[in-house]
Amino acid sequence: MSSTTREALRADVETCGYFPDLVLDAILVAVADEEVVDFVVHHEPTFNHDQIHRHVTILVLTPTRLVVGHTDDHPAEPGEPAQNQAATSTESVPLRAIDTVTVTRVVSDPARYDREHVAETWLTINWGALRRLDLEPAGCADPECEADHGYTGTLVGDDLVVRMSVAADGQQHVDRLLAFGTRLQRVTA
Repeated sequence: MSSTTREALRADVETCGYFPDLVLDAILVAVADEEVVDFVVHHEPTFNHDQIHRHVTILVLTPTRLVVGHTDDHPAEPGEPAQNQAATSTESVPLRAIDTVTVTRVVSDPARYDREHVAETWLTINWGALRRLDLEPAGCADPECEADHGYTGTLVGDDLVVRMSVAADGQQHVDRLLAFGTRLQRVTA
């Protein structure tokens, strides 16, 4: 890993302000001695009643793998001793195992499209680790039919979706996710 890439990754994680030593250690242990080609840091706080739950996802592209890191906090429950916890996990996906990479861009005022002003980017990556099966009762075209036609369904790959918007994350992060997704599409094609 070049020192410039290490500094850029560290700066992005520190900007999040979310347990930077823990988050960086987890992802760098997983990356090991491989070169970091590119990365994305996505900090996603959520609000639940009177608590803030924080989550950070880091995607690191190496020459051979996509390393995915997640860190979540677990605030102490009301009435329990006030000791917060965090869980961090990493997954290493060989580039050859990635099935699809989908980059979705949302633009405002598409009639005056400008590549530089994408309002939102979604990056969906599937490598077959998770699948979601959506079932519903099957039917036929006869409105009088009361027969049991079984079920119909859709099997959807649902490994990872990262969404960034200008409103929540800023234009720089939306552009970074778009560039990362495009690069990942190229190396996994």
